[in-house]
Amino acid sequence: MNWDTFLAPYAQVVDELKVKLKGMRQQFEYEREQSPIEFVTGRVKPKTSIIEKARRKAINPEDMREELQDIAGVRVVCQFVDDIYSVVTMLKNRNDFNILEEKDYITEKKESGYRSYHIIIQYPVETIHGKKMVLAEIQIRTLAMNFWATNEHSLNYKYAGKIPKDIQARLKRAGEAAFLLDEEMSKIKHEIQEAQKIFNRKEDQKRKTKKP
Repeated sequence: MNWDTFLAPYAQVVDELKVKLKGMRQQFEYEREQSPIEFVTGRVKPKTSIIEKARRKAINPEDMREELQDIAGVRVVCQFVDDIYSVVTMLKNRNDFNILEEKDYITEKKESGYRSYHIIIQYPVETIHGKKMVLAEIQIRTLAMNFWATNEHSLNYKYAGKIPKDIQARLKRAGEAAFLLDEEMSKIKHEIQEAQKIFNRKEDQKRKTKKP
């Protein structure tokens, strides 16, 4: 298999989705509205990770395009939990890709304590050989959920997926604490956003007064 050729459409999906999602964020800023999107990241799964996951799930190389849903991955990070569902609604209203599956790990968290909202999409990519429909995963989560998940990923890597039970228990408690933080912040969301608007207005005024 030529891996460069195989992965090229996935890299294109990630690049295009990042531009579109960042564009959504900018549109809110242009209209002086509070954006539900804090920031966007993306990546194409490394070749070694693809091979390992295919081996673990007993997927033949010729079936990887159809069976592996997260080779292309984009992450949308929000400030508040309800922002996640606002982003989900906006994605559902788009017509430039097809939504195949949704996984709400916020209302139904994983046993590990993991929380996030996953959307599996089918995205059209124009190639020199014509249009290809490529699978990709969009993860939507809060800053607190992202912090927790990033650390869990590091621990899974360190312990090869077999995190010691005492650390697992601490992780679960940390996950609950992170979600409690999200819930408390949601209760004062309006106050926080008003404070951010005031700060941004003052920063805009400073920039304007500095202009010659």
